[in-house]
Amino acid sequence: MQHEEIIETKHKDFAHNWVSSSRFLWFCQIFLVVAFILGGCMGMYKHRYKGKPEVAIPENTLYNPQYK
Repeated sequence: MQHEEIIETKHKDFAHNWVSSSRFLWFCQIFLVVAFILGGCMGMYKHRYKGKPEVAIPENTLYNPQYK
C-alpha cells in the first residue's frame, strides 16, 4: 500500500489568502508612492533655479533707449 501525503498549500497561495495579498499590495503601493515622490524631488533638484543669469541687454531696448 502506498501512502500519499497531501500538502495543503491553499493558505500560502496569493489568490486565496486575502490578508497576505492585501498586505503585499499595500506595501507595493507605499513603495511606489515613495519612489515617485523621491523621483520627483530629485528631478526638481536636478533642474532647480540656479540664480539670476547675466543677460546682455541691447541699449536700444532699454526704458530710456540710448542710440548711437
